[in-house]
Amino acid sequence: MNQLYQIHAEMCKTFSNPTRLEILDLLRNRESTVTELVRKTKYSQVNISQHLSVMKSKGIVVSERRGKNVYYRLSTPKITKAFDIIREILAERLRKDKSIAKAVK
Repeated sequence: MNQLYQIHAEMCKTFSNPTRLEILDLLRNRESTVTELVRKTKYSQVNISQHLSVMKSKGIVVSERRGKNVYYRLSTPKITKAFDIIREILAERLRKDKSIAKAVK
């Protein structure tokens, strides 16, 4: 069981970077090349490539070479579900924090 927790923690570390979260959000509906991701994010090609490499090593994204381009996509739609659940929790927390702040004023 400890090994499962270790793997889980390693995967969650992958999601703890804002750039990676932005890339995941961009890949939610369609595959993209590094060039497309650079254009959409304004990050450098090296930066995007490094993040994709980390996500690929953890099995979060997969790639496919077609001609000169390498296309990246999420390895499973369940990643988007997990992303959305965490977003919903954060939104609820922010709403709750705002209501607490108003009550304290």
